[in-house]
Amino acid sequence: MNEPTSSLPAPAARRSGWQSYVKDLIARELSTITRYCDRVIQLEPLPTDPGDLLERLDCPARETARDMAAMPDWSSAPKALKLAVLISGTFNHHYDIQGVLSALKPKLARSSRVLVVAYNPYLSFLYRLANALGLRKGEQPSTFLTATDFRNIAALSGYELVRARPVGYFPYRLLGLGSLINRGMPWIPLLRHLAVTQVISLRPILRESARPSLTVVIPARNERGNLESALRRMPDFGAPLEVIFVEGHSSDGTWEEIQRLLPLYADRFTLQAYRQTGTGKNDAVRLGFAHATGELVTILDADLTMPPELLTRFYDAYCEGLADFINGSRLVYPMEGDAMRFLNRLGNVFFAKALSTVLDSRIGDSLCGTKLLRRDDYQRIARWRADFGDFDPFGDFELLFPAAVFSLGIIDVPIRYLARTYGTTNISRFRHGALLLKMTLIGLLRIKSGR
Repeated sequence: MNEPTSSLPAPAARRSGWQSYVKDLIARELSTITRYCDRVIQLEPLPTDPGDLLERLDCPARETARDMAAMPDWSSAPKALKLAVLISGTFNHHYDIQGVLSALKPKLARSSRVLVVAYNPYLSFLYRLANALGLRKGEQPSTFLTATDFRNIAALSGYELVRARPVGYFPYRLLGLGSLINRGMPWIPLLRHLAVTQVISLRPILRESARPSLTVVIPARNERGNLESALRRMPDFGAPLEVIFVEGHSSDGTWEEIQRLLPLYADRFTLQAYRQTGTGKNDAVRLGFAHATGELVTILDADLTMPPELLTRFYDAYCEGLADFINGSRLVYPMEGDAMRFLNRLGNVFFAKALSTVLDSRIGDSLCGTKLLRRDDYQRIARWRADFGDFDPFGDFELLFPAAVFSLGIIDVPIRYLARTYGTTNISRFRHGALLLKMTLIGLLRIKSGR
């Protein structure tokens, strides 16, 4: 393995004035990802780059690879090791971006992310003006790519452009006015595209060479009549399978039914069962994930409105490398009977559109109970939750928010939502809808504005 060169500058190399402030803004955006990575390497920095952006990043380890030959080979690194490659400004001086990305991909693990800082193509005249006035040193940028250009080049090179975030509208703090502008502009349609730079996240598209083990967590409260059907209908994934029941203060004998089923199905897969001390589905999912041993974890609602047979589609989407966060969508096909009331459907559509806007990620259904991801990514999500705040009683948003921030790549798997055959829903449309609206506003203020 080639070792990178470590070339972080002394603090004196930092730029001053407006350039320093803009670098702080960019570093803050990058750090939303890198603080949850194990290592970040800046690849092929420009000759005029003093390394002050890399120095500002929040990450346990920061290094520099001056050229591709010095870039370590991470392709065989454990997936639990989260690594990021920073390419800052370089592509604005390059004539073969596809060649760079193609050469880089064989050195990346599936869990690696490429973070590109690029100048806004619609403001190219500002860079020419800054060079002419002596406000900016170094060679004048020659290549300016739109989001469409980046998306196409990424696809040709074997990547997905997961997220593009505009950063930096006003280059001075100006007694807090600059900060207000820089936090508020990302909310405003059209004007949000006037940022000086973009932070672009690329995910290498890599298929699994072996089928990873899976844990299915089934939260169950007053679902006694559905549990054996869930186990009987559980598909064969061609990989080690673990099923964890988490029972939550039932009054219909759900816990006793789980105890009856454990020995009956122990020959098919590993079975565990736990009883909640807390309340709510989110608490149940956290308990199940805490005890999971599979490389991947997923959730199956015990009401079986999402057919267990379709879990293979979530699993296969991950194995094919289509995304690292697989999300169910109930809003594609007509629903069975009274599976979802009209107002609930409107609410689901509203929150899907709202979260897509807030997170800069396309989400078709934000509240489907079934989601699949890596267990080590969930462990990062738990760290994120501790930093961001424990605000979600349901669990959907606290998974989707960091999945977007971490640039996991989200894809929706359409399912036909079925009517219940046993029990009644625990959802209160208006009370829970108000809580979801509050969480959406929190996301708007703290994620969209980069706070």
